[in-house]
Amino acid sequence: MRKPIIAGNWKMNKIRDEALEFIYTVNQDVPSIDEVDTVICAPDVLIRCLVKRQGDNLRIGAQNMHFEESGAYTGETSPLVLSDTGVKYVIIGHSERRQYFNETDETVNKKVHTAFNHDLIPIICVGEHLEERENNTTKQVVSMQTEKALKGLNEEQVKNVVIAYEPIWAIGTGKTATPDMANETCGVIRSVVSELYGKEVAKQVRIQYGGSVKVDNIKELMSKEHIDGALVGGASLDPQSFIKLVNYQKL
Repeated sequence: MRKPIIAGNWKMNKIRDEALEFIYTVNQDVPSIDEVDTVICAPDVLIRCLVKRQGDNLRIGAQNMHFEESGAYTGETSPLVLSDTGVKYVIIGHSERRQYFNETDETVNKKVHTAFNHDLIPIICVGEHLEERENNTTKQVVSMQTEKALKGLNEEQVKNVVIAYEPIWAIGTGKTATPDMANETCGVIRSVVSELYGKEVAKQVRIQYGGSVKVDNIKELMSKEHIDGALVGGASLDPQSFIKLVNYQKL
């Protein structure tokens, strides 16, 4: 059995007081870490204060990092800083990073390797644009992104990655891939891993769905064979909504 992983991606939201109020509210109500991995990926400036206050069953993640440890990279975040601060997870290759900040499949791969070098678990995002979905090239696009992201990793590392399938056309639009559509594409991702690393490795890789995940659709999404979790945007900003999402089995 693959342990579910529900991660909230706050994006560029919340000031310190709002973030602390959120953590204090959810700490006691998230499920046991033995049952579900519950993660909040916060803006960099909030990470330290959140890590210091995270409960036993909550983990804090970052939304991005540089692939170099240090250097003349103004505005970037070093993996050394994340590791030293106590971060557990880092989102890599989110579509907004690809669209607005020139993230490429090559830099995604570099960051994935860097994450493992610093004991960080990468949440690797892949997904297609609306025109690619309409042109029936979703499988090719997602397969290529997955293969390039995993290039050069060993089997043990691949077992520990988290891959988030996020159809770009569903992020923040209110549109959601149907559970069957999401499961089919997550299955494509698993088949790519199987082709590259074998069935046993593919069975252990956790694949999330992201794209307008809400309280009213998470339970059905999580019931699907290849969906092991969710990467949640807007619905993770409200603590009561987030508590319901991570406790989806009780809905």
